[in-house]
Amino acid sequence: MSAISQSSTDQRFDGSGGPRKIGPADGRLVDIQSAGVRFMAWSEETGGGFSLVEHPIPPHGLVAPLHKHSREDEYSYVLEGRMGALLGDDVVHAEVGDMVFKPRNQWHTFWNAGDGPCRILEIISPGGFEHCFDQMAAAMASPAFDPQQMAELAGHYGLEIRPDSVPELCAAHGLTHPMLQASH
Repeated sequence: MSAISQSSTDQRFDGSGGPRKIGPADGRLVDIQSAGVRFMAWSEETGGGFSLVEHPIPPHGLVAPLHKHSREDEYSYVLEGRMGALLGDDVVHAEVGDMVFKPRNQWHTFWNAGDGPCRILEIISPGGFEHCFDQMAAAMASPAFDPQQMAELAGHYGLEIRPDSVPELCAAHGLTHPMLQASH
């Protein structure tokens, strides 16, 4: 995934400059290898209440290992395609127009459950976790990338990750993930 444009600012949008509109090609798009992240509303723009990102997910792509957030709730709204999610012990599938709630302190993950593109809007509340995506993308793009950096970032953001869950998730749901491909 390549960068598009950066129309976001790192300050609260207060409306004094007129209406704010983010079009389908606006916002900065980064690659976290398993999915894209298009930044649409930063926590600094919302007074910290939430952040909003769009995730384009490749067909049959697992976005992340099982993980849980200690600080944020996430709401995934499906714009295109079909999203699968593991929420605790339950597997759910969401179609265009459906929203899936992923509460803090619950083990979860999600993926593109279809053969075509999947795009979701991810509302993260409270905001701030979007900075983790930004830092992950920068670390992964570096020639000196060390996977240990992901564990350090996760800890900084109150995120627990179970990397060992990737092979089982991929096998159970017919998925791919960069970690699985790197181990072969």
